Amino acid sequence: MIFESSTKRRPQTQPGGITAAGERGLAAKAQKWEASACQALRPVALRLLRVVLGVVFVWFGGLKITGNSPVAGLIAKTLPFGNDQLVMVTLGTGEVLLGAMLMAGVFVRLTLLVMALHLAGTFATFVMAPDAMFTQGDPLMLTASGEFVMKNAVLISAALVLIAHTGRRGSSHEAAPAPAALN
Repeated sequence: MIFESSTKRRPQTQPGGITAAGERGLAAKAQKWEASACQALRPVALRLLRVVLGVVFVWFGGLKITGNSPVAGLIAKTLPFGNDQLVMVTLGTGEVLLGAMLMAGVFVRLTLLVMALHLAGTFATFVMAPDAMFTQGDPLMLTASGEFVMKNAVLISAALVLIAHTGRRGSSHEAAPAPAALN
C-alpha cells in the first residue's frame, strides 16, 4: 500500500496552486458566465445604445441653445460665418431634435444617418482651427478640444452599428454573430 500511494501521479499545479483540471473548470465557468451575460444583454444593448446617444445629443444640444456650451469658442472658430449665437442655437436645436427622435425611436435610420453626417462635420475643426486641436502643431499631440472632437469617431461608429442593426420601422434586428476576426 505504501508503495502504491507513492507511485500515484499528483496533479501538476500551475503558479498560484491551480491544477490544469481546475484551470479548465474555471475556463468553462467563465465561458458559461460570458454566454449568460451576452444572452441577457442582447435584447437591450442596441436599444440602450440608441437611447444613450439620444440623451447625449439632447444634453449637448441643450447646452448650445442655452448658451452654456463649453465648445462655443471652438464652434465659432470652425464656423466663422454668420452670427455665432444663431449658429449655436441652430446646431443645438438640430441636436436636440436628433436626440429626441432617437430616444422616441422615430425615423431611426434616417436620424442616425443625419447624426453620423453631423458628427463627421465636426472633423472640419482640424482644418479650420488646427491651432485649437494640436499642441505645437504636432498632429499626434491633441489638445483637450482635439480629444473632444476625436471621440466623435466612436459616436459615428455607434451610429453605424445601430444603422446596421435597425429595421425599417426602427426596431432592432437580432444581433448577428460576431465575425470570426472579432471572436
